[in-house]
Amino acid sequence: MRVAVIGVGGVGGYFGGRLAASGVDTTFIARGATLEALRTRGLRVESVNGDFVIERVHATDEPSSIGIVDAILIAVKAWQIPEAAEAIRPIVGPHTIVVPLENGMEAPEELSRVLSAANVLGGLCGIVSYIVEPGHIRHGGTEPFVMFGPSSAAAERLRELFIAAGVKADIPPDINRSMWTKFLFIAPLSGIGAATRVPAGVWRTIPETRELAIRAIDELLAVAKARGVTLAEDAAAQTLARFDALPPDTTSSLQRDVMEGKPSELDAQLGAVVRMAEAAGIAVPVFMALYAALLPQERLARLSPGRS
Repeated sequence: MRVAVIGVGGVGGYFGGRLAASGVDTTFIARGATLEALRTRGLRVESVNGDFVIERVHATDEPSSIGIVDAILIAVKAWQIPEAAEAIRPIVGPHTIVVPLENGMEAPEELSRVLSAANVLGGLCGIVSYIVEPGHIRHGGTEPFVMFGPSSAAAERLRELFIAAGVKADIPPDINRSMWTKFLFIAPLSGIGAATRVPAGVWRTIPETRELAIRAIDELLAVAKARGVTLAEDAAAQTLARFDALPPDTTSSLQRDVMEGKPSELDAQLGAVVRMAEAAGIAVPVFMALYAALLPQERLARLSPGRS
C-alpha cells in the first residue's frame, strides 16, 4: 500500500513517521524549510513510546511526481485544507482513500468540494505533539490513536498497517459520532486554553474555569443533538475525566498557535461551533464569548507578514 502524507507537523510527522519506520511506502508532501529538513536530515521523532529517526525520507513538493497512491493522510492546518485538496488531485485515483486527521468537523465536507466524495473518509486522531524544528517532532503525551471510516477494503488495509506500525487504529461503526466525541473534547480544551493561556493542569483545578469547561461541554452536546447526533449518556462526564487525565502541562495546538501569535484553527473549532449553533437556533454563550475574545488576535495574526 502506498501512502502519502500532506502536512508534516506534530500529527503528520508522527503518524506518517510511524508508517514509514515500519516499512510502509510513505511519501511526505511538504515545502520550504520542512522539505529541506526532510531531504537533508531526515525525520526525527522523540516519543514517550520510543524515539526513532528516518534518515532517508521520501519527500516532495510536487505531488504529481509520485503518481496515484492508495491512501492520503491530511494533516495540514484546517484553513489549509482547500489548498491541500487541490494539491493532491493528481495522486487521487478511483480507489484512493483520503483520511483527514483534523480537530474540527468540517474537513470531509471541505475535501469533498474539490475531490470526489467517494474518496473522502471521516477521520480523527489523538496525540499531544508538536514541532521542535522542521523535521523534528516531539510526542509528549496521550496514547496516539487514529480512527477513520466508513469501512472498506482500503480502510481495513490502512488500519492493519497502522497497527503493525505500533499505532492504535480503529474503524468505528459511526465515524461521525466518533468525530463528535473528539470535538466535544478538543473544542473546549482549545478555547479555554487559548483564552486563559495556561496549561490544562492549571485551569482544570480552578473552580470558576472548570465550570466554564462544563458549560462549554453542555453547549456542544446541545448542538450535536440538534444535528441528529446522539452521544453517550455519560459523554459530559467522560470528557471531563479526559481533561483530568491529561498531563498537567498539556496545551492544544490551537492554544500554542495563539500564544505564539500565529494563525490558528479558531474558525474551524470555535467558529464552527458558533456557526452550527446559529443554524440550529441554539444559544452557545460560552463559545460565543471565547470566539469573540480570541478573534481580534486571530485576524491580526493573519495580517502579519509571512503568515498564511
